[in-house]
Amino acid sequence: MNLVFKNPKRTFLVFLLASIGMIGVALFMEHFLELKPCILCYMQRGAVIVTGILAGIGFLINPIKLITYKILLTTISLSIIVGLSLSLRQLYLQSLPAELVPSCAPDIDYLISTLPFLEVIILAFTGDGNCAEVLWTFMGISIPGWVFISLSVLAIYCLIIFKNVNEIHSHK
Repeated sequence: MNLVFKNPKRTFLVFLLASIGMIGVALFMEHFLELKPCILCYMQRGAVIVTGILAGIGFLINPIKLITYKILLTTISLSIIVGLSLSLRQLYLQSLPAELVPSCAPDIDYLISTLPFLEVIILAFTGDGNCAEVLWTFMGISIPGWVFISLSVLAIYCLIIFKNVNEIHSHK
């Protein structure tokens, strides 16, 4: 357990590998299973990609200063929280009865080319009718449910790291 919980470089590697794995699954579902992602799906991917980029930076620079280590962990945890929020929003939309589902928005490419960036972001965070559609399940859990579970595991891991951050960083 010390290999995964007590080494600063390996803590970033765990976040990085998890992010790569999640994006790999998302790309597999999009390109091989031909599941078209909705706007909330893209936003969740963005949160996972940001988590991976921050983890990659942490892995590469292997911060010596405790404050740098804590800043990187904090930004990773914020990215995870954003991803959790987005997946919860999509799960909420999927749980709505058909008459309460918001209307469907145009394709993301069209939105980006026609609307100001801020409006696209606001629309993305609220979701639309496309986000309420359940395209795939495994063990009765939809894709945003699995994203929520995966990010929850990373959030718990992050909490464990934060709890032991002073001890972990001293093991360099």
